[in-house]
Amino acid sequence: MTLFKQIYSLLFGLFVLVMASLAYFQFTETRHFMANQMESELNNASTSLSLMLKPHLQTGDMVAAETLVNVIFEGGFYRKVSLTWLADQQVQEWENPVLVEGVPQWFIDLDLFTSQSSETVITSGWLQLANLKIEAHPGLGYRELWRVMNNTLLVISVLFLMSILVLHFRLKALLTPLNDIAIHASEIAQRVFNPDMALPKTAELKTVVKAINSMSGQLKQVFNTLDNEVDSLRRDNLIDGVSNLPNRQYLTGQITSWLTEPGYGGLLLVKMDWLEEIYSKYGYQVRDETIRVLALRMQEQLPPIAESVIARIANTEFALLITKGERQNINLYLQSLIRLINQEMSKAGCAPNRGFAIGVTERTLDMKTSELLSQADNALQQAVSSNIASSWFDSRSQQEFNREQWRERLMTAINQNQFVFQWQSVFDSESHEVMQRELYCQLNIDGKQVRAGQFMPYVELLSLGSQLDRCLLESVVEQGLLEINSEPVAINLTHDSLQDPDFHTWLATFLQKTKFADKIYFEIPEFGANNNLVECTRLADLIRAGGAQLGIDHCGRQMGSLSYLQQLKPHYVKLDQSLAFYSNNQQNNELCRALVNIAKGLNIEVIMTAIEEQQQLEQIQSLRATGYQGYISAPEDVMSMHDVGSMN
Repeated sequence: MTLFKQIYSLLFGLFVLVMASLAYFQFTETRHFMANQMESELNNASTSLSLMLKPHLQTGDMVAAETLVNVIFEGGFYRKVSLTWLADQQVQEWENPVLVEGVPQWFIDLDLFTSQSSETVITSGWLQLANLKIEAHPGLGYRELWRVMNNTLLVISVLFLMSILVLHFRLKALLTPLNDIAIHASEIAQRVFNPDMALPKTAELKTVVKAINSMSGQLKQVFNTLDNEVDSLRRDNLIDGVSNLPNRQYLTGQITSWLTEPGYGGLLLVKMDWLEEIYSKYGYQVRDETIRVLALRMQEQLPPIAESVIARIANTEFALLITKGERQNINLYLQSLIRLINQEMSKAGCAPNRGFAIGVTERTLDMKTSELLSQADNALQQAVSSNIASSWFDSRSQQEFNREQWRERLMTAINQNQFVFQWQSVFDSESHEVMQRELYCQLNIDGKQVRAGQFMPYVELLSLGSQLDRCLLESVVEQGLLEINSEPVAINLTHDSLQDPDFHTWLATFLQKTKFADKIYFEIPEFGANNNLVECTRLADLIRAGGAQLGIDHCGRQMGSLSYLQQLKPHYVKLDQSLAFYSNNQQNNELCRALVNIAKGLNIEVIMTAIEEQQQLEQIQSLRATGYQGYISAPEDVMSMHDVGSMN
């Protein structure tokens, strides 16, 4: 019960008790007063009637005596009058029924007034003439008591309603600051740092609000300090000081991480000897300023063409990793880069189309980091030796299907739920028990099992991500994977699903109908969270409302701030393997530790990735991360409920 209801109930109870006491006091006092009044009236009437009857009794005038009694009896104040002539024992009685107008019978049946009577012997000297007995009529008492109680209850009811209304609004006004404090404290617990609360007028609450504001400010400062620490580490260790572009170390980590996930794109290595010419003519300051301007223009003009990471890897060498682009996109990117370089060369007074060379290679299936870099370098050397602006590495790989053939096959496989599932365990760092299982899928295409690394690039190219996610989730439920597995199952959402309102609507309905929604963990990539924060926030709220949980994959891969964690409030994050804590690079390890501290400070679980052997597992123990994942436990085939039933 809320504090408002408790105070409201207490004051309500006290008010009812006071009003009931007043009503009871008024009732009893009125009852006693009326009883005394009737007794007094009865005694007076008995004395008066005796004196008036005495002359008629002495003369034996019975008619006059009856007339006198009738006159008094018809007043209605007496229920029964009995006159007994002692001379001959003749008895005369007058009686009224107990009926009172305006008073309900049930009230009369309560017998609130005891029977009152007065008996008098009428004498003449020593001679006893008659015996007069008068019994009071309680009607007057009932009528008056009913009237008084009606008026009393009416006044009490009006006072009660007025008091309740005043009490409700007054309590609400008094407790509004306390309610605001509770909401503010709850938001702080959820890592939402709002502006400071206004100080209330109540002295006691003012102290509490000051303490809450101070705590919120300190926690926010701690998070900002940790975020700044990560940003500082990145700038010190992963950013080139001259161009403000990522350096070779960052690029290598990005390539390694990118190649472990399904994708398509390529790498461009650029060698710009004309920068040395600038240096020899004008000195290093002009050269460095030229590099800064060139880097800024590349960051402004090239990423809109295709998603890319631009890095400076040597004095006159740059690398451009296109993380999502077909060959035609890469070619357009290349032409834009050549045009940009020529423009900057002309501004610097150098002849265009000379003094630089570009080597281009395209990603192929199952490519390693060393292969990609080697192919790009070979293409660069070919351009240099041939004295041409650019050269492509000829991989001589031929695609099995063209785009339309892939569309037809993917649509068929997805719509017919031709999924083959594997999952990889995520272990608790302390108990080493399974925390969750990340689900991987393959598709049956033309009777062959095709891995995600082969078909996912075409799913993204053809914008089939939302459709794939829908069918995959339906297949997971249909095969009973949530029922047969006791641990939660992590499912990666495609980039299309993050931006698709129709998918969000469908997902909300799906989660409401699913019995085991609490066993589903949805993972979204950090890149998607940073670039679609509004949509991802809405999706995160929808997922939590449906009983599922949200996780962030590849956390730390991007260069931006981690402030998105405060808005999305994920259940856990998986650190990108480019931040491998177990690497020999101390700077990388420090960055990894800072990221873990930020997540833990926001009460977010942290899962380390790419753990392949026991030695690596031992090295991450000092981080106290929540869990770990990698080929230390390879993916396993998933048996559906039907498979389990057939084995039994």
